[in-house]
Amino acid sequence: MRNLYNKLVAFFHRIEENIAFYPSIISFLGFNFAMLMLYLEKRGVSSFVINYVPELVINNADTAKTLLSFLTGGIISIMVFSFSMVMVLLNQASSNFSPRVLPGLISQRNHQYVLGLYVATILYNTFTLVGINPKEDSQYQLPGFSVLLGIIFTVICFAAFLYFIHSISQSIQVNRILENIYNDAKNRLNRLIEGEQKNHKSCFPSTDNWHKYYSTETGYLQTFALNNLKLLCLENEIKLKILPLKGAFVLAGVPLFLVNKSIDDELKEKILENFNFARGEIVLDNYALGFKQITEIGVKAMSPGINDPGTALNTIDYLTELFALRMKKRDETIIYESDKALVFLTTVNFAELLYQVLASYRTYCKHDITCVQKLLIMLKYLLLQKIEGNCYKENLLKEAKNIYQDAQEALTNDTDRNRIGELYQDIVNISKE
Repeated sequence: MRNLYNKLVAFFHRIEENIAFYPSIISFLGFNFAMLMLYLEKRGVSSFVINYVPELVINNADTAKTLLSFLTGGIISIMVFSFSMVMVLLNQASSNFSPRVLPGLISQRNHQYVLGLYVATILYNTFTLVGINPKEDSQYQLPGFSVLLGIIFTVICFAAFLYFIHSISQSIQVNRILENIYNDAKNRLNRLIEGEQKNHKSCFPSTDNWHKYYSTETGYLQTFALNNLKLLCLENEIKLKILPLKGAFVLAGVPLFLVNKSIDDELKEKILENFNFARGEIVLDNYALGFKQITEIGVKAMSPGINDPGTALNTIDYLTELFALRMKKRDETIIYESDKALVFLTTVNFAELLYQVLASYRTYCKHDITCVQKLLIMLKYLLLQKIEGNCYKENLLKEAKNIYQDAQEALTNDTDRNRIGELYQDIVNISKE
């Protein structure tokens, strides 16, 4: 039962990121509401409304049909325009920033709600239109109240269209994209840091002679059900070490986890069921992807085709805050239960994360004095922060030296070289304090 629940949760997370998920649900609700109103019309809801507010109810079949047809056509027009605008802006974001930001833009809930409202209103108006009887009959009551609701929903769609234009134009701006990526990575890091503070710092046993088990699926290791894994460890008195980094692309047949003793095939399958693979990457599940996306935006901004050093400087500002937060986290992630270390998670260490980010900036920004200054100022700021691991200071000093050496080779102006040299010397002096 627990494994079935885990599979359902994993399936829901996969389809939730689809751009058509919420619009489909809202459209289904619109269709069902239309069926409900047709039933209520047969029960005389329009007659009831006419007795109290007759001014709000349309009581002419031709007028109602013409009005609903006109309103439905208008909604279809703005829906087509909205979809076209989304495609154009996504193409622009992919060209100017990075293709990796597209999943975040597509999965924005507010835009999906607006598109779902369009389709739901179209379905409601269509089925209400079908339910209008054109025959003149003294005993027939036109569904005037349903028509009134169709008018109200259409007005709401027009208001949603204005909101959509404003929201999509804001969300495509690079500052908003950077802020969204930063917030997702920051929230993920904060949750990990809070979890570490609750756990003890006892060491995990050596895994040199542990039994190795292999992946049966191919894809990005999106996440794993830690609660289920902890229960399996407690029930079977085992310990686990998960080998791939979260967010890494795992091929079928490569080592996936280690166990401190041999286990049977049934237990192996239960453990494998708690690993969720996907064909995409999500910052909410992997904070390191946030560093990667921000770095890609900054590096692309320095390309000759974009030539936007201001955006590159903004990305360094966001990375400075994220690195300062990452320095509060230990490199090792161990999952505990009842003071027992049960699961060891392989995570990207600070030195590797810092090197991969700054290596990209050094390659593409070493000729720009403003970017080099910004990178050295970032490292100077990080050295002044409270550091969780003693090796973090050495990593920061090493990367500062790399930036300094590359800048000295790339810059030709003596004034620029002297300025960079002064910043580097400040960093060296701070590291000695």
